[in-house]
Amino acid sequence: MVHLQTDSKVCKMEDAQDKDILESSVEFTGQHAAEGRSGGWLAGNFLLVNQGLATLAFFGVNVNLVLFLTRVLQQSNAVAANNVSKWTGALNIFSLVGAFLSDSCWGGYKTCVVFQAVFVFGLTVLSLTSHLFLVKPSGCGDQWTPCGSHTSLEVSLFYFVIYMVALGNGGYQPTVASFGADQFDEDDPKEAPSKDTFFLYFYLALNLGSLFSNTCLSYFEDRGMWAWGFWASTVSAFVALLIFVGATPTYRHRKPGGNTLSRFCQVVVGASRKWRVGMPPGADDLYEEDGKELQVAGGRRRILHTEGFGFLDRAAVVDSDDFTFQAQSTRRKLWRLCTITQVEEVKCVLRLLPIWLCTILYSVVFTQMASLFVVQGAAMRRTVGGVTIPPSIMSAFDILSVVAFIFFYKRLLQPLVCRVRKNTTGLTELQRMGIGLIIAALAMVSAGVVEHFRLKLRCRGCTAASSLHIMWQVPQYVLVGASEVFMYVSQLQFFNGQTPDGLKSFGSALYMTSIAFGNFFSDFIVTIVMKITSKGGRPGWIPANLNDGHLDRFYFLLAALSCADLVVYVVCAKSYKCIKMEGRCEKTAGGFHV
Repeated sequence: MVHLQTDSKVCKMEDAQDKDILESSVEFTGQHAAEGRSGGWLAGNFLLVNQGLATLAFFGVNVNLVLFLTRVLQQSNAVAANNVSKWTGALNIFSLVGAFLSDSCWGGYKTCVVFQAVFVFGLTVLSLTSHLFLVKPSGCGDQWTPCGSHTSLEVSLFYFVIYMVALGNGGYQPTVASFGADQFDEDDPKEAPSKDTFFLYFYLALNLGSLFSNTCLSYFEDRGMWAWGFWASTVSAFVALLIFVGATPTYRHRKPGGNTLSRFCQVVVGASRKWRVGMPPGADDLYEEDGKELQVAGGRRRILHTEGFGFLDRAAVVDSDDFTFQAQSTRRKLWRLCTITQVEEVKCVLRLLPIWLCTILYSVVFTQMASLFVVQGAAMRRTVGGVTIPPSIMSAFDILSVVAFIFFYKRLLQPLVCRVRKNTTGLTELQRMGIGLIIAALAMVSAGVVEHFRLKLRCRGCTAASSLHIMWQVPQYVLVGASEVFMYVSQLQFFNGQTPDGLKSFGSALYMTSIAFGNFFSDFIVTIVMKITSKGGRPGWIPANLNDGHLDRFYFLLAALSCADLVVYVVCAKSYKCIKMEGRCEKTAGGFHV
């Protein structure tokens, strides 16, 4: 049975409909989810521990990958930085694969299990490959012992397994984020605040998990014990998988909503086929399904009609050719007539794209921490108390900054803003993301200033490290960490909250794909900068020997680009229209109101 949308349903939900929303989630046994019996922090805590261990495993590979490429595979700094950017970018692109499978057919639980298994297998093969073929002679790849040459087959095998690691982690990350959010009913006044808190603690678990990798594993790998570091990552990933599977009875499961790609294509095709059809004066005459049909389609809630992208509304205009009559029943032609909810799903994604594009340049700044920050630190004095520390260990200050600023925001800044503004929401996600862009620009200015003084104290024409101490890098790492709390945590909340019910994993994947394209764009910028600055036999801004270059100018360039991006972002954020779910139309969370 179908009906037309009416204004009486705009801002109110009946009690029976609230029950249907709760019943869109089920438990492992197939029963409808019930508060206290499944989900909530009972399941959320297991997922946070799983995330921490899986992140420990991932960063055991990621944090020193640029040094592995330069020391073990003997690549130049620029080539190694670009290869790390491509690998990290591919990892985040793979998040779209996991998101599609989760939203369309597998559901969150199965998707998490499959990709975590791929992740564990990839780490196992990487550990074996490094031990048997790559780290030869044993202990090479430190600061003093060079590794031998490698065959093309060995190098190809290495790239195959690290991209398998990228596939496993990339497909798992957006799904586990949305799966964790599914454990909290956003329409339950008791559980709704816990959903936003979960995203904060999710990112906190991610950073605490990477803390061990950035300290202990970095120390061992910097001294040539690469295989041991990779084996530690493998064990951590395996334990994470066991915890995830072991907690199965505590989870709530959201039913997959069907093929999202076909739903989107139906809207575009339907609107195109009706481009000559006259539009009704309002939304009252547009087509919508009733509650029962929506429950069959994955338990999705209705999305209210919004202005804008009027061409797509044609797909929901009813005409005489939209139905077929078979066996005394009426069936809708899916590729001619779409529901308002289906049309609004496409509109939601289109409205998110400008915001998403503006976050890409931020990820260019973020990716420098795993590449050029490490290379910069390697060219500085690194002795602390008579011990030489690996440059990648400096990312521990980023992690500590994330931890500190999460608690600063949660315990101090948010309550203060709520008190000043006399509301319960504080800063919106879009406002926090804008703050993140500002702090990111300051991080690049700090990095550029440090590099400027490092070059003043360098040994011109030689490869010796500058006398400037590596601890001068602390401010740039702390600023990047602070910007992450405002940018990446807010992205997780914003993209998850502003996507329809059947696209929650896709929303989390948007956060990761912004990182992916940030890495690809970083690769592009580095390539262009080197091509322009190395003309006429000059070494360029980022040569193999940083003492001959001008990395400071590259950092200042990124700071300028970040400021320009901030201006565009503010324009896009001010014009953004939030999703209007039935029963939630009065909420303005996610807006850019000042």
